[in-house]
Amino acid sequence: MKSIKHSPVFFLALMLASIAGCATTDTASDTMADRSRTTTGQYVDDSTITTKVKAAIFNEPGLESADINVETNQGNVQLSGFVESRDDITRAVEVAQRVDGVRSVKNDMRLKEKGYR
Repeated sequence: MKSIKHSPVFFLALMLASIAGCATTDTASDTMADRSRTTTGQYVDDSTITTKVKAAIFNEPGLESADINVETNQGNVQLSGFVESRDDITRAVEVAQRVDGVRSVKNDMRLKEKGYR
């Protein structure tokens, strides 16, 4: 009879542990250290900032956005990929800096080699 009496307590503890495990975010690109510090709200904010930066770069006339990657971590934006000129790098960084919620912009973009397409 004791096992039946304690099973609801065990079931409740199991459910609470399962729910607590669902409270963290997990993406393939996150490192273990980043995952332990990122809350769900921060993850949503970063996703929103990334989307806004991508849209701003896409809407910038003359800037080829298809080869520019945007990643955001706690409001810090990293731009990577390949562009045609140093002016494109400067413009992409300036556009990203103007987006609401961006704390800093790290430029990791590279110039395309001549003849590369």
